[in-house]
This record gives sequence, C-alpha cells and structure tokens, in this order.
Amino acid sequence: MPQIAQIGEIYASQLFWLLVFFGAILVVIGYGMLPKIQSTVDARDAKIAADLKAAEGARATADALEDEYRAAMDKSRAEAAKLAAEAKASAAKATEKSVAKADKALAAKIDKATAKVAEARAAALAEIETIAAEAAQSVASRVAGIEIEADAARAAVKKELAHG
Repeated sequence: MPQIAQIGEIYASQLFWLLVFFGAILVVIGYGMLPKIQSTVDARDAKIAADLKAAEGARATADALEDEYRAAMDKSRAEAAKLAAEAKASAAKATEKSVAKADKALAAKIDKATAKVAEARAAALAEIETIAAEAAQSVASRVAGIEIEADAARAAVKKELAHG
C-alpha cells in the first residue's frame, strides 16, 4: 500500500508544523495573553478582598451604632419609667391630701351634726319629761284626787326614765 509508505515522509513534516503551531500558541497565549488575564484576576481578587474588608468594617460600625442606639433606648425607657413613677407618686400624694382635706371637712360636719342630734335629743328628753310630769300630775289628780307638785312629778318621771 502506497499510503502507508508515505507515512514516514508526512510524519516528520506534520510533527514540524505541530511544534511550530504549539510554539506559536504558547508564545501568543502563554506569554502574551496569560499575564494580562492573570493580572486582571489578581486585580479582581484584590478588589473583592478590599470590598470584603470595607464591608466588614461597615458591619462593625453598624453593630457599634446599633449597640449605642439600644443603650440610648434603654436609658430613655428607664428615664421614662422613672418619670412615670414620680408622676404616679406625686398624683398619689395629691390625692391623699385631697382625701385628707375632705375627711377633715366631713369630720367637722359629722361633729356638728352629732352635736345637733345630741342637742335635739336632750331637748326631746326634756320635753318628754315635762309632758310626762304634767301627765302624771293630771292622772294623779283625776284618778286619786291628789295634787302633786310639779318638781316631785318631774323627779319621779326622771327616776323612771333613768331605770327604763
């Protein structure tokens, strides 16, 4: 076969051109394009690392701000609770004073009313004694036909009212 006989001649020529093209590809890609690509990748990696570092710093700043905010809110809440407690205590004291004042006024009115009731009772008892003494004199004079003095009748009525 003649095709097989030509392999030796063609084989050397093909190997030569293979080495030429691979060498050209190595020079163009390996020494021309690869350093540019590698520098772009390195720049991108550096940019990502810088961005991550900046983001981490921003996160730390945000965390610090959040902690300050929470501390300020806690302080404000505590102050508001303190003010509310003070207002509550002040209102309770004012209410106590008002109630004490009203109690004093009511106690004075009750004392006056009690005194009036005691006076009315004493007057009513005196009136009852007088009427009872007059009735006793009248009954004694009509029934027994004896005359009793007013002072004796009042003394007898007082004695009976005292013993019930």
